[in-house]
Amino acid sequence: MTAIDSTRLEDEWLEADAHGGFASGTVGTMRTRRYQALLLAATQPPAGRVVLVNGIEAWVEIGGERYPLTMQHYAPDVLYPDASASLASFDTSPWPTWRYRVGDAQAVVAELFVAKESGETVLRWRLETDARAPSATLHVRPLLSGRDYHALHRENPALCFDATTDGERVHWRPYPDLPAIGATANGAYRHAPDWYRNFCYARERERGLDFIEDLATPGVFTFDLTAREAVMILHADTGSNVPREADALAHASRLAARESERRAAFASRLARSADAYVVNRREGRTIIAGFPWFTDWGRDTFISMRGLLIASGRHEDAESILLEWTDALSEGMLPNRFPDSGGQPEYNSVDASLWFVIAVHDYLATGHALAATASRLQRAVDTILEGYAGGTRYRIAADEDGLLRAGVPGVQLTWMDAKAGDWVVTPRIGKPVEVQALWINALAIASAWNPRWQTLCARARQSFAARFVDPDTHALYDVVDAGHEPGKLDRSIRPNQIFAVGGLPFPLVDGDIARAVVDQVEAHLLTPLGLRTLAPSDPAYRPHYAGGVLERDGAYHQGTVWPWLMGPFVEAWLRVRGAAGVRERFLAPLYAHLDHYGLNHVSEVADGDAPHAPGGAPFQAWSLAELLRIETLLGAA
Repeated sequence: MTAIDSTRLEDEWLEADAHGGFASGTVGTMRTRRYQALLLAATQPPAGRVVLVNGIEAWVEIGGERYPLTMQHYAPDVLYPDASASLASFDTSPWPTWRYRVGDAQAVVAELFVAKESGETVLRWRLETDARAPSATLHVRPLLSGRDYHALHRENPALCFDATTDGERVHWRPYPDLPAIGATANGAYRHAPDWYRNFCYARERERGLDFIEDLATPGVFTFDLTAREAVMILHADTGSNVPREADALAHASRLAARESERRAAFASRLARSADAYVVNRREGRTIIAGFPWFTDWGRDTFISMRGLLIASGRHEDAESILLEWTDALSEGMLPNRFPDSGGQPEYNSVDASLWFVIAVHDYLATGHALAATASRLQRAVDTILEGYAGGTRYRIAADEDGLLRAGVPGVQLTWMDAKAGDWVVTPRIGKPVEVQALWINALAIASAWNPRWQTLCARARQSFAARFVDPDTHALYDVVDAGHEPGKLDRSIRPNQIFAVGGLPFPLVDGDIARAVVDQVEAHLLTPLGLRTLAPSDPAYRPHYAGGVLERDGAYHQGTVWPWLMGPFVEAWLRVRGAAGVRERFLAPLYAHLDHYGLNHVSEVADGDAPHAPGGAPFQAWSLAELLRIETLLGAA
């Protein structure tokens, strides 16, 4: 048995529940982000997230020797203990599973999964041994905090170490205003409070953020691994009244059987991963934009549901989410974000409402909507178009040429929405090309049931053809009437023009112009992991997404690659050039990416320059969703 490849140790796994909570970590078990934890609960699903159990310190004693099963990274750069030499293998099917070589003829297999509905985190260890080998004792120290998931925890006298025990159950409540932590284990608990200090989170340091944390450990669990499998079930007391058996081993076995059956029911690896993003909100459902730091965002939800739900046959979930969001309509706009801490939703997006219309179109096209549901969704679409046509927030309105103008200084309205302090990196005020594609598609969709939109749709189409084609390249401008100055053009080579050819139900250009768009995007923006957001020839191009907040925000849409854009690009390619060779050329690199960075998922972004290192959130909904949608398109091609 050889040790696992060291390049894999910082790859990340994700186990999400149905409420916005999750467990996550690395192959090597050392935490590299403040968000990695074994018990991270959403107290106001899907928001109000708090970290309760950050990790564990686990080791096995055999014949007087101690073998670590976990690793910790301490400041400044100390890895202790180092279990990498003993870590023989790691797998994510059906859930994260580690195999360690211990002693002369023994191995320990450790497993972890989150029960989707109850939110319980189950840890299991079993010994694989030669019958003549000595006995093995497992020790596990939980490492606790009790903090907002964006924050960090330091040693303080307010933390309460007290433990309440009841048979195999132990409860702690480090802070009175946060949920209690429960652990059900088939081992003996010994109360031994202590602080473990100066954990170092390397990814936070790279991001220019605070990266040092102290954690509390209330005691130690001890298990006789020679006698039986060891289990520990962690849960947060969030008032959900989930029944939990007192017998830890029996309860863990039932949860494992249920989870194994649930996961086996998914048609593919992608579909199983997609399920992580679909969570509860009030009485309905919503989509998490990405893990570990996003909640549900309007734009991301409506883009993502096309692949995660509609193309995947999850029509009931799609309907629930669309209906839930109709209640948030205001002045023809849907919010782009619900703040983590509650409060008023944020309506700072010109395209979120238009993507809702696209999602409604795709859902209604499945034929699964009842008449009452279809009518309610169509009324919501009409309300959006009425608000946009007549004028709403941020100077969003249909102009005399039928195109949609939008934007005021200091506000980021399009999907290229990076903002650092008062600096809007890519303001794109005026008439952005993808906003026109969405607007004209929305008008065409609504014209099918409301003839009043037909004239405006025809006028906007005519104006788009007359105003957006660059006579020199036959590709498309990124923004016309830039800054609301009539006739001012933004000729930046960006990927937004691809939406006039692919990614939406109705292409706006065809023939030579469509080919010119695809050619320009391929020549300047295409990478194995998606499309760059700016051509490398542009003086504003940033080759790497790295550094502190200002550096990263400055690069976010100035050359950084976005995998989700591979969806509209491939659809445009199919419309212009056909399906030959598409899977090998465009999908193979994305499938290879599933085995790196965020395992079984597609990352938020990647560097513009080769080797296109992935970055941002390791688990991003619309990145995975567009891969699923591409698969559906290829299946129908």
